[in-house]
Amino acid sequence: MVHIFWWVIFPYITLTIMILGLLYRYAFRQLSWAAPSTEIFEKKWLKIGSPLFHWGIIIAFIGHVMGMVIPHDFYLSIGVSDHLYHIGAIAGGGLAGLMVVAGLIILLIRKATIDPVRVHATFADFFTVLMLIFVAGTGTYMTLIYNTTVVAYEYRETIGPWFRSLFTLTPAYGLMTGVPLIFKIHVASAFALFASIPFTKLVHIFSFPVRYPARAPQQYRHRSNYRRQGL
Repeated sequence: MVHIFWWVIFPYITLTIMILGLLYRYAFRQLSWAAPSTEIFEKKWLKIGSPLFHWGIIIAFIGHVMGMVIPHDFYLSIGVSDHLYHIGAIAGGGLAGLMVVAGLIILLIRKATIDPVRVHATFADFFTVLMLIFVAGTGTYMTLIYNTTVVAYEYRETIGPWFRSLFTLTPAYGLMTGVPLIFKIHVASAFALFASIPFTKLVHIFSFPVRYPARAPQQYRHRSNYRRQGL
């Protein structure tokens, strides 16, 4: 029953909360969908931490798609050996993880020590950063330390098929029974993070500015123009 809860019930609960929460927020709280910038309060550390985090998370997302969504057999069919795959995963995933963790730590310190930023930060803001650090930190540990000092764990034979089985509504929870504990913690915390998305600024990851290129330009006028017009 423990395995059924964590690898069947818990993922579906978190995904349901995420989907319903996103629909509710989009329908009734669209004005809160975006993540307001705090650049006006402090720029120096934001220009370092934000790019590190965002570029790192993009690389990490691509890596997760390659490892979790694309089946193991596909790589073998195109001539990518397990050894070659793991070298690329450790190099690329390790770099991405370090970028994400470093960027988040910079943003957390900035949020906690810069007075104007701290005043405008909410509990949800700190929770988001701390949860991201935990998820990214465990992922980086698995990639750079566990896979190089313990064993290069082949998650494409267990976690990957289990993850895909959730979307076919045939959860193969038995595949998760022998997964190392640190991998289980990473996966479970990631799903918990998914459930928090509708209630935090992470919701803006689902904003796609498809209309931005066609948007009418914003016009700015000097204040003296309004004075001459008597406004």
